[in-house]
Amino acid sequence: MRKGHSMRNSWIALAIFAGLFVVLISSTGFWERFLSMLFPDLRRVLHPRGSLLQLVGEHLWLVFVSSGLATVIGVLVGVIVTRPFGREYLPLASSISSLGQTFPPVAVLALAVPSLGFGFRPTVAALFLYGLLPIIRNTIAGIQNVSSDVKEAAYGTGMSQFQVLFRIELPLSFKVIMSGIRVSTVINIGTATVGATIGAGGLGSPIIAGLVSENAAFILQGAIPAALLAFLLDSFLGNIEKTLSLS
Repeated sequence: MRKGHSMRNSWIALAIFAGLFVVLISSTGFWERFLSMLFPDLRRVLHPRGSLLQLVGEHLWLVFVSSGLATVIGVLVGVIVTRPFGREYLPLASSISSLGQTFPPVAVLALAVPSLGFGFRPTVAALFLYGLLPIIRNTIAGIQNVSSDVKEAAYGTGMSQFQVLFRIELPLSFKVIMSGIRVSTVINIGTATVGATIGAGGLGSPIIAGLVSENAAFILQGAIPAALLAFLLDSFLGNIEKTLSLS
C-alpha cells in the first residue's frame, strides 16, 4: 500500500514537472527577459530559427525514433545471443555494439550524409548506433543473471523455451534491461544536438548557432531545455520501471 501511494506521488510530481517544463519552453517573454538580464551586452538573445517549443518537439522526435529503434533491435539482439542457437554470436554482438558507441557521432553523420542525405535520417542512424551498447549489454547481463535453478524449475513444469523466455527470463531481467534503455535514452538526448550540424534541427540549433556567432544566450537557450528534458525522460522511464515492477 505504501509503495503504491509513493508511486502515485511520483507520477503526480512528474506530471507537475512536465507541465512546468511545457510552460517554461512556451514562454518566449520569460526567455527574452532572463537571457537579456544575463547578457545585457548582446543585441539578440533569442535564437531566430523557430520557437523553443518547436525545437523541443524536433529534438523529442529524433530521440523517440532513434531510441525506439535501438530498444527494439538491442533487446532482440540480446535475446538472440543468449539462446542456445545464437550463443556463438555473443562476442560478435558485444564487439559491434561497443564499436558503435566508440565511433564518434559526428563521424557517423559525415559517412551517412552521402547515402542518406542531410537532416533527420543520418542523425537517427548515428543516434541509433550510439544508443545500442547499453541496451544490448544490459539485456545480455539481465538474462544471463537469471538463476539456472529457476529456469530448470520452469522447464520441469512443462514450459517451452518460448514460455520461459517471456514468463521467466524477461520479467526477472526487466529492471536491468530498463536501466540500459534509460541510459541509452539520456545519452541520445545530449548526442542529438550534433544533428543540428546537418540540418536536423532540435535543441542543437541554438547551441551550434551560439558557438558559431559566439552568442552565449543562444547556447543556454538550447542547453537548459536539453538538460531538463533529459531529467524529465529519465524520471518518466524510471517511473515506468517502478510501476511495472510493482504489478
